[in-house]
Amino acid sequence: MRHHFKVFLIIAALFSAQNSFSQSLDGDRLWKHLEYLASDEMKGRESGTKENLLARDYIVAQFEEMGLDSQYPDFIQEFRFTDRRSQKSIEGYNVVAFVPGTESKKIIVVTAHFDHVGIGRPNAQGDSIYNGSDDNASGTAALIEMARYFSENPPQHSMLFAALDAEEKGLQGARALVQDFPFELEQVLLNVNMDMISRNDKNEIYVSGTHYYPEYKEILEESAIGSNAKLMFGHDIPGTGSDDWTRSSDHGAFFEKKVPHLYFGVEDHEDYHQPSDEVRQKDKGFFLDVSELILNSLKNIDQKGSNL
Repeated sequence: MRHHFKVFLIIAALFSAQNSFSQSLDGDRLWKHLEYLASDEMKGRESGTKENLLARDYIVAQFEEMGLDSQYPDFIQEFRFTDRRSQKSIEGYNVVAFVPGTESKKIIVVTAHFDHVGIGRPNAQGDSIYNGSDDNASGTAALIEMARYFSENPPQHSMLFAALDAEEKGLQGARALVQDFPFELEQVLLNVNMDMISRNDKNEIYVSGTHYYPEYKEILEESAIGSNAKLMFGHDIPGTGSDDWTRSSDHGAFFEKKVPHLYFGVEDHEDYHQPSDEVRQKDKGFFLDVSELILNSLKNIDQKGSNL
């Protein structure tokens, strides 16, 4: 009898895992955001350009259509910084939306940068537009649809969705958000950052940060059960040089303020910071799988985070 009961539990667990990954995001809409943000029309979305403003306005329109709130006028947090290369003063724009929580005063901050490096040296094919499809139209597209999901399915914790500008110029948007955060930073339970989540030939997506915040590892492992994407841990060990991603993207600004973070991203590929980082149809399934995995992680952290 005990043996049969154990078998029953295993079957029940497998059934639960398979059914915990029902699709929550609209894959076509997710892909449409990616295609637009990484199109030639956007000319690489470099901060300080009119194409960067087009990307900003596109995100604003999405948040407005969802009926979301914001602590900033018209969803836009303006900031100014000096470009470290040109030494020019540039106006930057973060796009910030807010979904109030139903139970907790703590806040989960979801971030992704929407800028890229613009137009540069042509490659052998004569292409000079650095479209930044994976880096980071992918994270931005996912952020938009995750905001939509939680606007329709109110979370226990409040969630602040920030599409950040000027990451490529030194995490300028993230630092501006942290310095002018609309709540006390102590209210932030966690920053979940997405940067490069749409392509990997091994179907691997890394989450960095559990070296510092191991309390999230079990939740993440549970969240990945049933996913077609392989969740990998690492790239967060101090003293490992460029292999340590702790300050490599916008989550670094939160880490510097001792705010816990989890960073989702793929390892560098041959098209990283190249004009060839363009939309590839072959990545569509992986991108949706990863986005669903991250959303599943957010849902589980929202449900269990207050008990950590």
